[in-house]
Amino acid sequence: MDDSSETYLCINDPNGNRAIHCSESHARLEPLEEEVEKFRRKLKYFFMNPCDKYKARRRKPWKLILQIVKIALVTIQLVSFGLSNQMVVQFKEENLMVFRHLFLKNFTKSSANTYAVYTQHDVYTHIAYTVEQFLMLPSITMGNHDYEKEGDVYTPLTICQQFYHNGSVSPANETFDIDTQVDEECSLIYPQHPFSTLTADPLNFTLHFERLLTVTVKFTLKAINLETVQYHELPDCYVFNVMITFNNKPHSGRMVIDLDNDVQIFKCRDWTVTGASQRNMYIMVLFDVVVILILALSLLLCMRSVKAGVLLQFEYTAFFSSRYSKRVSFSDRMEFINGWCILIIVSDVLTITGSLLKIIIQLKAVASYDLCSILLGTGTMLVWIGVLRYMGYLRKYNILIITLRAAFPNVIRFTCCAAMIYLGYCFCGWIVLGPYHSKFRTLNLVSESLFSLINGDDMFATFKNMQQKNFVVWLFSRLYLYTFVSLFIYMVLSLFITLITDTYDTIKHQQLDGEPVSDLQAFIMQCKDPPESGCFSENETRGRCLMCCLHR
Repeated sequence: MDDSSETYLCINDPNGNRAIHCSESHARLEPLEEEVEKFRRKLKYFFMNPCDKYKARRRKPWKLILQIVKIALVTIQLVSFGLSNQMVVQFKEENLMVFRHLFLKNFTKSSANTYAVYTQHDVYTHIAYTVEQFLMLPSITMGNHDYEKEGDVYTPLTICQQFYHNGSVSPANETFDIDTQVDEECSLIYPQHPFSTLTADPLNFTLHFERLLTVTVKFTLKAINLETVQYHELPDCYVFNVMITFNNKPHSGRMVIDLDNDVQIFKCRDWTVTGASQRNMYIMVLFDVVVILILALSLLLCMRSVKAGVLLQFEYTAFFSSRYSKRVSFSDRMEFINGWCILIIVSDVLTITGSLLKIIIQLKAVASYDLCSILLGTGTMLVWIGVLRYMGYLRKYNILIITLRAAFPNVIRFTCCAAMIYLGYCFCGWIVLGPYHSKFRTLNLVSESLFSLINGDDMFATFKNMQQKNFVVWLFSRLYLYTFVSLFIYMVLSLFITLITDTYDTIKHQQLDGEPVSDLQAFIMQCKDPPESGCFSENETRGRCLMCCLHR
């Protein structure tokens, strides 16, 4: 036999199993088999966990350490932003409630959903009350609200009415003549003007009730949130564009009144704060910059891992095709694509974007708190979910991950089928029960109500609140609700739970009896070298193979 066919001849110590000599005359494998074994070790090393990789090449798990540090910093960043955002949201909500109590006559919190007027005199009275409170605002508000200025002039309060261009309605004769073109008339009232009470004549403002659609009262106020000073942050300046709407579109005799505001936040023009507020702001900006750098490093490492997996997938596919003339299955190719790395990449991109936006917000350049909350919240959620990757390396803790991965395709197919039935009930409930039940007025409400029924929430109230004005519809509602509850709770939901539990039982039996392996896993398992054998060096030589032989 020539040199190319020689193999190691290992002689064991008589007192142990360790090989003490390998014959040099048999110190070579066949070149092809040696390449196969080398590639097999390369694959095994790629799928090792961080601890085994450390044993194999003494490389410290920097990516694991980086992920742990990143989780801590991202969570601290989220909590910091959450506390700041909480003050912003609270200030907005409290001001909205203040405006309702200040500018809506006899408003109470319990009447928020039923606040309306029913006579023409009440409409004028409520408008007059709003205007009077607006003019007296500096002397009655307990906050720091003030009017907006354009130059040296305060912005006015605007009263506008929208009405049909022409029309006459005669219910007694059952006739009407309506021109659907909508006209608008507005009246401006400036804060400087002396004013005591409002009537229609002095302001030359008469409402055309027969053709009236809506009356809107608009004005702009400013305020500063001083609560942030206590937390060593610079205060924000707020602009509240308040609009009070008197809705008469149905012409039912009931005019619903609603107050809403559009809030804008911006950096105050001139400010002086004694203390550490400005310094604290720049410290938080520096902290965010550090977080961005760590996230960028994590992003680069994960992208490098994904790239290495893709390249190794191509190499494995070409190897199997040339040596065994076999086509690698899609599931085996997907094992090279690390889904956890992709998850971390998505979370890093979202968190980096949110951190940049947070820095801009802290510098008072923009006030996109909602968008920043979505980016940081989603990014942090994915970061914490990514922790499951490292829990999965422990055999007793990876049952959740394996079960979710195995059940996911069946769950998607089952959900698509159940969604067809669910949508059918949604459309049916909306069109039939909508006029008689407050929970079925819109498709969104219908979907929310039915989903609540599936989870057993508010079930009695859904049955109870159905109006009995039409006996046929009431009878249909009983049949509709009973069949939906029976079908989805007792059948669909039970089948869904069974689908998950069956997958869980299958995974448990596979772990006890030995789960079936794919072609890729079977190929890798032929490599019997443990991580600490020293056979996984990047520069593998014949001496290294001799070490492997000695270890075996």
